[in-house]
Amino acid sequence: MAIRPWGLLLLLLLPGLCFAGAQSTLQEMIDQTPDGETLLLAPGTYAGPVVVTRPITIDGQNKAIIDAGGKGSVVVLKTDGATLKNLHLTNSGESANDIDSGVQVRGNFNVIRDNVMDNVLFGVDLQQSSNNIVKRNRISSKPNFPLGQKGDSVRLWYSFDNKILDNVSDQVRDMVVWYSANNTISGNRTSNARYSLHFMYSRHNLVENNHYVNNAVGIFLMYSDGVVVRNNHIAHAAGPTGVGIGFKETSDLIIEGNEILYCASGLYIDVSPYQPDTTNRFTNNLIAYNGIGIRFLNEWHGNIFKANRFVDNLTQIAVSSGGTANRNDWEGNYWSDYEGFDQDVDGIGDSPYELYTYADRLWQDVRYAQFFKGSPLLEVLDFLERLAPFSEPRLLVRDKMPHLKLLAKSEAVAVQPEQQPEAAAEDDPADVSNALDLLKSSLED
Repeated sequence: MAIRPWGLLLLLLLPGLCFAGAQSTLQEMIDQTPDGETLLLAPGTYAGPVVVTRPITIDGQNKAIIDAGGKGSVVVLKTDGATLKNLHLTNSGESANDIDSGVQVRGNFNVIRDNVMDNVLFGVDLQQSSNNIVKRNRISSKPNFPLGQKGDSVRLWYSFDNKILDNVSDQVRDMVVWYSANNTISGNRTSNARYSLHFMYSRHNLVENNHYVNNAVGIFLMYSDGVVVRNNHIAHAAGPTGVGIGFKETSDLIIEGNEILYCASGLYIDVSPYQPDTTNRFTNNLIAYNGIGIRFLNEWHGNIFKANRFVDNLTQIAVSSGGTANRNDWEGNYWSDYEGFDQDVDGIGDSPYELYTYADRLWQDVRYAQFFKGSPLLEVLDFLERLAPFSEPRLLVRDKMPHLKLLAKSEAVAVQPEQQPEAAAEDDPADVSNALDLLKSSLED
């Protein structure tokens, strides 16, 4: 691939070039770069917005800035097979209707990697665009906008088979996936946002190895079936409506290996699974130190909870409207408040774990009583009712085989000491981590 250092040549020939005259010049340089070749930008500030209509590479060498001057999107890709890398993209317009962005993508097989995008309303916006890679970008929205008026870090609308990898976002609104399928969202880090990741009507996506801390909501799935959510770290979604992972009318999910810590509600479940004869499977998740471990908005069924760890949540399970969570399957979970014994030393409690609601149901049924949740007053009432119940308590959860020790992720192979955990992982046909590592390595350059 040929490299054309147009920017360097232009600065050598015209050392007095000013910022105001650079807008058409940068667009001309882009237009004059042949298909398949690289435009290597010299250090400096270039005026945007610019539009790329052919498969070229623009490399800023981490020293070139494209400034949109507060108008429109900094770069618009109306092509297939282009690459933007090592650029600083800044100062987009402020129109939410026009989705003013750092990069607007309107094509396929493009790569946007290793860029810094700041003071842009939206970061990367993909519409009806497939097989693109958005990787290792640092994204922040308009600094003076309130959180609800900021733009999204990455926005996918009716877009398929894209890979959103290893991006770092701060002070953005959401990352959203709407009407989109078969996308991979992996290795991203988001903080100080509203929804770290929000799905709407999007099926069969993979979400793994992301790190979401200090956001209003970690991950929320709405009307989005067949999604795999695994090995994500979600913490400190602690506002009044803070949720680690939320589900609304969503089916056929695999939720495994996630850490959900210090949230107002660890899991929030609303009419999920929704489709008849479907299940949602929760396996080997750590749900710890949350206000409520799992909040069921209604009495529902079809969820399977196995080998999860419920550790020191103020309330392990809560069900609104006086319902029960026992229509779901609970088996082999660890419960930090289990009070039974293990006389045969097999690691499983001799009696089931049973969670009842006593006087502590007051804060669930009476809205204003939530102010007293966890207070000495309710604790004393709860103790007295356990001692001498005024009415029959309601069974929320019954786990027939509670584990008495924390479930390590490798415990399934630890029962066979002669077998190495690495070999077991390689033999697991559902484990795509090796494939993802190979993909990441192949995209390093």
